[in-house]
Amino acid sequence: MLEQKDVVIIGAGAAGLFCAAQAGQLGLEVLVLDNGKKPGRKILMSGGGRCNFTNMYTDHGAYLSDNPHFCKSALARYTQWDFIDLVSRHGIAYHEKTLGQLFCDNSAQDIIDLLLKECEQGGVELRMRSEVLSVEPNERGFLLQLPAGDIQAKSLVIASGGLSMPGLGATPFGYKIAQQFGIKVLPTRAGLVPFTLHKPLLEMLNVLSGIATPITVTANNGTSFKESLLFTHRGLSGPAILQISSYWQAGETIAINLFPELDIDGFLNSERLEHPNQSLKNSLARHLPKRLVECLQTLNIVPDVALKQLSVPQQQRLIEELQNWQIQPNGTEGYRTAEVTLGGIDTKALSSKTMESNQVPGLYFIGEVVDVTGWLGGYNFQWAWSSAWACAQALAQRE
Repeated sequence: MLEQKDVVIIGAGAAGLFCAAQAGQLGLEVLVLDNGKKPGRKILMSGGGRCNFTNMYTDHGAYLSDNPHFCKSALARYTQWDFIDLVSRHGIAYHEKTLGQLFCDNSAQDIIDLLLKECEQGGVELRMRSEVLSVEPNERGFLLQLPAGDIQAKSLVIASGGLSMPGLGATPFGYKIAQQFGIKVLPTRAGLVPFTLHKPLLEMLNVLSGIATPITVTANNGTSFKESLLFTHRGLSGPAILQISSYWQAGETIAINLFPELDIDGFLNSERLEHPNQSLKNSLARHLPKRLVECLQTLNIVPDVALKQLSVPQQQRLIEELQNWQIQPNGTEGYRTAEVTLGGIDTKALSSKTMESNQVPGLYFIGEVVDVTGWLGGYNFQWAWSSAWACAQALAQRE
């Protein structure tokens, strides 16, 4: 006997589990397949193990896509407040860390448990270690071939994620299915990812590994983020760098303002009046890590002079350098450490209301596999919840 299901969802991550739970609770017979050992492995790793599950300021402007309007419908229909309400109903304690980012007080496992309880409530069947060998369309929907036997699905949802963090089981499966059905896949690259640096600069900055400082960073296209920069033994990281990495293209420079809050000109002038014999280095070290100031001296950005020796032209050049430090990254650390994948399933091939393929009825794509990528800070989880919810409503109406 051929096993039959209303809906098969491939991928037991945030989007797949949430879609399964919603569709199951709407009365559909749902099976989730995943080739991993445990559901929600990326959820468990997220937010330093506490899962930054949404952002209070979620808005479509925080998403990158070839079609920036695509995400509006789903985000408006299932909002951050809807998911926050669900978290509260499950009795999960949470807190705002910064900039609207909400984290579990306890552990990311709380969000996985929430999703599994919601799936249980919807009678969802979950099969781990299940590799899908092939997918073929037929008159009743889709025939899936697995080592344990074939499955017939009326509807098929691809929630297999992107290429980021291959150590957690990421594969190009979703893109291959799209290409099989003639659906365009836009070029992919690592997003929310640390930068590597060219050797001479890296060697100079290596002594700063582990040091963080608040900055404003700007990409060539004018996009800016004001957050922390973290120096690492491989290059640059921290929230500001992860954010700007999604807007950076190979070969471009980034501009770093090391004094995003300070009037450097006024500060140096008042310091000169009070401590004319103090070194410029020691004055700047009141607002920047001392080792960083020493590195900036090595790079000939900060002159090795006392304040009284600093000329007006020198001071103006210094301010320009400190507020517009141009760095050309060598590249990024790639998918291995990237939090998300930019690009993916072309949104022009999908309905923004249902996530269904425009050309293959019954085939849906949700979550990270789609060309919608959010900022750091819970935005990508919110896209997972919103796209999954929109898809589940459509699945129920289709039946």
